[in-house]
Amino acid sequence: MSRVVPPYPEGRDLLAGKTLVVTAAAGTGIGFWTARRAAEEGATVLISDFHERRLGEAAEQIEKASGQRPATCLCDVTNAEQVEALAQTAIRELGQVDVLVNNAGLGGNANVVDMTDEAWNRVLDITLNGTFRVTRAFLPHMLERQTGVVVNNASVLGWRAQPGQSHYAAAKAGVMAFTRCVAMEAAEAGVRVNAVAPSIANHEFLSKGMPEGLIEELCAKEAFGRAAEPWEVANCIVFLASDYSSYMTGEILSVSSQHP
Repeated sequence: MSRVVPPYPEGRDLLAGKTLVVTAAAGTGIGFWTARRAAEEGATVLISDFHERRLGEAAEQIEKASGQRPATCLCDVTNAEQVEALAQTAIRELGQVDVLVNNAGLGGNANVVDMTDEAWNRVLDITLNGTFRVTRAFLPHMLERQTGVVVNNASVLGWRAQPGQSHYAAAKAGVMAFTRCVAMEAAEAGVRVNAVAPSIANHEFLSKGMPEGLIEELCAKEAFGRAAEPWEVANCIVFLASDYSSYMTGEILSVSSQHP
């Protein structure tokens, strides 16, 4: 069992000339690393989040790493007006949007008998409804241009069962079904819609709200004995965003080393 993290990859211009928007890109998680990897692969990037200070810090870090400072836009994906404003801002700032990455999501841990309506609805509103709202706002632009890519962030919990995760799993399974249906709607226009389904990705907020020892237990089930680095998941998103996945649509790409 190897716990060794592979070397960080150099950019290969996989997204050269493309523009890309990432939601929930502040912080140190998959969204931030997707934006950074996209910039390192030659894309012009706009990042959004609802947290203003952390959004600015993320833009600074991406600029230091890639030499390109991404545009930024505050957005709460539960607010339809802010989502529409995000789409308008992105089109204005970037000229066009070639790739949309729906990364916004919210987790938690509670058994159904202890779960409140508020907790259930909050997770679904951000994770599933947010993906719907942002896609709805950007898709007409892509359909009109007859080109574009949407990559959604799902989870292996859309397939697998885990106690305390009924709200999150239901939301991510919804993201998967949504991905497949929108892909069929958009295919005639040449717009591709896919998703990644990570198992466990390592970042500073990973343990927040999770029972003690659960992270270690989940990592032990992975073939590599460790969580993925968030940039490893981002690499798969970059692949789906690039022309190397030109024949893929409606697909859910598992980013996991755990196999039942």
